[in-house]
Amino acid sequence: MNTLTKILILIFSLTLFGCGGNDKKEEVPYGKKEPVKTESKVPASERVELSNKGVGSITKVDLPLVVDNELAAHGKDVYDKLCTACHKAEKKFIGPSPKGILNRRSPEWVMNMILDPEKMVKEDQLARDLLMEFNGSPMANQNLTQEEARAVLEYFRTL
Repeated sequence: MNTLTKILILIFSLTLFGCGGNDKKEEVPYGKKEPVKTESKVPASERVELSNKGVGSITKVDLPLVVDNELAAHGKDVYDKLCTACHKAEKKFIGPSPKGILNRRSPEWVMNMILDPEKMVKEDQLARDLLMEFNGSPMANQNLTQEEARAVLEYFRTL
C-alpha cells in the first residue's frame, strides 16, 4: 500500500471515531469526582412541599374551614409590627411574600419557621434553600409565642 492510501485510511479512521455521536459530556471541575449538575430547579420560594412539617415543636395544626377574623386581625398587628421590615404581603422583598404560603407549605412548617428560624435553617433543607435564594439573609427570630405565631398564620390565610 502506498503512503497516500495509508494517510487517507488514517484520516478516515480518525474522523469516524472522533465524531462519535451527539452525547453531551457533563463538565467535571478540576479536583472534583462528580459531574456538575446543570439542570434548572424551581426556586425554593415557588416549590410546593405540603408534606414537610419542618423541624420544631409544632407537629399538628388544625385549620378550620372558616378564617377566624379576630385571630387574623391580631396576626396582622403582629405581622405589621415585627415582619414588614423584611416581608411584603404582595411581593418578594428581603424575604419571601407570605401571600399564598399555605398553597406551598404546611401550616406546621410555617409556624415552625416563625417560632425557630435558626433551627429550621440548620435542620430543614427547604429553609436552607430559601436562605440561599434570598441572598443568605436569615430570618430574624422575633421570639413570638405559639399563640402569636398561630395568629400570624391565620392572617396569612386572608392574603
